[in-house]
Amino acid sequence: MPHVIHKFTIGFIFLFLFAHLNAQIAYQYVTNEKFSFGSYGRVGVDWSFENGGSIGRRLNLNNMGSIGGRLEEQDYVEIAPAFHWKPKEGDNTIINVQMRLAVYSKSIATIGNSSTSSLGGLTFAFPELFAEARNIANTGVNVWVGSRLYRGADVHIADHFYFNDHSGQGFGIEFKKTRFTALFVSSTDTTATLPPYFYLNIETGTPSAALRQRLVTAFEHDIHVKDNQHITLLGEYHRMADADSKNIEIGKDSLEVITNFPSDYGLVIGARHHIDFKKMKGSFNDFTIRYGTRIANGGDGGLSRTYATFGAPDTVSLSFKGAYSLAVVNHAVFNFSNKNTLNPYVIFTHSKGGAQSNGLSPTYFGSEVYNRKVDLTIGARNEYYFNDYFHLITELHYSQRKDGNNPWASMVKLSVAPVYVPTGERNTWARPHLRFVTSVARYNDFAQETLYSPYLQFTGSKEWGYYFGVKAEWWIF
Repeated sequence: MPHVIHKFTIGFIFLFLFAHLNAQIAYQYVTNEKFSFGSYGRVGVDWSFENGGSIGRRLNLNNMGSIGGRLEEQDYVEIAPAFHWKPKEGDNTIINVQMRLAVYSKSIATIGNSSTSSLGGLTFAFPELFAEARNIANTGVNVWVGSRLYRGADVHIADHFYFNDHSGQGFGIEFKKTRFTALFVSSTDTTATLPPYFYLNIETGTPSAALRQRLVTAFEHDIHVKDNQHITLLGEYHRMADADSKNIEIGKDSLEVITNFPSDYGLVIGARHHIDFKKMKGSFNDFTIRYGTRIANGGDGGLSRTYATFGAPDTVSLSFKGAYSLAVVNHAVFNFSNKNTLNPYVIFTHSKGGAQSNGLSPTYFGSEVYNRKVDLTIGARNEYYFNDYFHLITELHYSQRKDGNNPWASMVKLSVAPVYVPTGERNTWARPHLRFVTSVARYNDFAQETLYSPYLQFTGSKEWGYYFGVKAEWWIF
């Protein structure tokens, strides 16, 4: 018996070592040639001194998302694996399949104390799942198909991807300095106030819900000005198909019950000027202007996607004729020295829907939305490097927003965050960050009266708002 046990023990150890060795070899092989991995995330704890020490609430104005500062954002994590293939010998095509899993809590609970079964618990999303082939057969042509976060520059300190956020499901072709994208947008959200993507299909004789799509085509072209300057031109065309217009008489007298809508379209034009400052490494200025019409007038709540139509339709034509949106963004980074980086930005948006009124107007399914809005935010982050490992972030933001004919709601916010940077980099993009965040905001009278902030909606009318948190942020790609 001992002999059997001895043989079993030796065999088990050999099997374990062999499997472990093979696992190590396979892991290294997969990591280096067939597989890569990226992640973005933020996590932490926060509180305020209100109501006995409650969970911290965002201080920004309503309907602005993180525009006005993102240091109070809730927990969020993305995991982005990618798979890679090698083409035949002599072919330089780069072949990838990438996916991205996002996880966050729909409530204000911390992500570690939530689950999918919790009230307002964890939400899982798949914002990316696409395949791409780059530099096909050494021609410089790139193609991709699938769902992709297809977007350019962002104001990171406001979490705002401006100008050309063409994220969605579709396909794209790129050649040198020219890019073409086609997105196919549809949704089963019956509470949305956008032009409905679903309709009542009676062609088979049995009424049933069906989906129609919005086609979004986007064209971009870069113009080289100098070694450190370029201009990008943008054009978009949106088309929403006719949802069985011969049956539009169903509920035609009431937006509350109409299920079928006529076709509509939208156009977008824009330009972006980018310059890198040669004398300050890593410094740049980015200026963009974009104008969208009809159903392509989207961009609100911190997002800039033009297909997220803003406002209400005209109640007679059920179209967005006359709707528009003007968006202007200036974003810069100045590395003045190895001790200081300044990151200022300006975001301005003026949008109007298709209804005649500027104020609350009826939209689909009996909802009412403001048909006009103007918002302006000016902000800056200064990062001072005490040494390689300890930095000090100071942010100052001013936001104001006018919905319809309402008075202006405004907020001034100051944030101070000492930061430990374990990688020891004197770079504003270095991550991970371990931060202690203190934010103070002051609201004007109208913002106080209308509780125009998540913080005010919890505390009631107050002139000042407070936030404290210990937070981490990271990315690796």
